[in-house]
Amino acid sequence: MKRLSRYRKHRYAGPLLLTFALFIIGTSFSVASASTHRSTTTFSRSTAIDAGRQLFLKGCSSCHGLNAEGGSIAPSLIGVGAASVDFQVGTGRMPMADMTVQAMRKKPAYTPEQVAALAEYVASLAPGPAIPGAELLTYERDGNTAQGGELFRSNCAMCHNFSGQGGALSQGKYAPTLMGVDPVTMYEAMIVGPQSMPVFSDKIITPQEKLSIIKFLKAAEVEPALGGTALGRVGPVTEGLLIWTLGIGLLIGIAVWLTTKAR
Repeated sequence: MKRLSRYRKHRYAGPLLLTFALFIIGTSFSVASASTHRSTTTFSRSTAIDAGRQLFLKGCSSCHGLNAEGGSIAPSLIGVGAASVDFQVGTGRMPMADMTVQAMRKKPAYTPEQVAALAEYVASLAPGPAIPGAELLTYERDGNTAQGGELFRSNCAMCHNFSGQGGALSQGKYAPTLMGVDPVTMYEAMIVGPQSMPVFSDKIITPQEKLSIIKFLKAAEVEPALGGTALGRVGPVTEGLLIWTLGIGLLIGIAVWLTTKAR
């Protein structure tokens, strides 16, 4: 005790005790804040799932089943992941009245908050592709335009046209244009494979290659038409039709003029 009393009277004892006390208080506050943050996050996700379930029961269960198990006219949503919901509902393709036709992009029926809640609910049913975040969509930094062009022409051009303008498919279906589509939607389409589109898993097209495809399409959006009017950039068919129509029309006009003059 005498030794402790002697140390207590030391001139550095006060500052050391104060520093130690502040360290203990700071550590305790950090642990408490982390615990509160975890519980708040869990509570928020649980609330979103509950809200998403209510939206699902009102607007989706009539086709997809009360438990998203699917039905005679709509597929099961178990295991499709949040990315599929964000793509289909966020672009207005779902809900749709007639499930026998191709879903078209239109104004979304739900707000972004409601779309997020629906995505959380479907994601909670079984593991599936998640919505790509900003930390993943670094196409401007990590993408390669030349590589993206090669990958696009090899895997996508047969449906979407070599410049991403879209095109007709069999049985009345079509591949939509990719001009003006945001990167999140592009990435989601590649990992979920909506409609007639195949799923491009990371083993088929790596995440970095997906970013290169997105970068190529974004470059195609702003590419100037150096030869004049772009004519929709749908290839030589449109250009040939225009030239043929104008050329034949001009020849017919000249023939009529010459005939009139001959009289």
